Amino acid sequence: MKRETMMKRNVLLAGAVLMFFPLPVFAQKDVSFKTNIRPLLDDYCISCHVPGGKGFEKSGLDMRSYQSLMAGTKFGPVIKPGNSVDSTLIMLVEGRADPAINMPYGIKGSLSKDKIALLRKWIDQGAKNN
Repeated sequence: MKRETMMKRNVLLAGAVLMFFPLPVFAQKDVSFKTNIRPLLDDYCISCHVPGGKGFEKSGLDMRSYQSLMAGTKFGPVIKPGNSVDSTLIMLVEGRADPAINMPYGIKGSLSKDKIALLRKWIDQGAKNN
């Protein structure tokens, strides 16, 4: 088989494999706030972190929008773009803050490791509104 034909075949085969077995989120180039982070916040955080919710009343953290999330709490920001290790949000979901504060509230343990990794990656990529 000619080299050019083999290369085309390999590209088509790789495309077919990716169509049926897509790369995990962690292998994707950019984590999207709209596509990846917003749904996670909606599923695990928004019920408490809106005006009238327990989390909002205690901390002032409003997670209804990107802008309110980035504004942080009455105690300061919860996200340090480019630095997930020192971001309060990550400390809370990993259980590295006060043990009495378990986020998300009402869930035994913490978020799954893949969800925390997704949040970390988004923050490390600059916590963009994308």
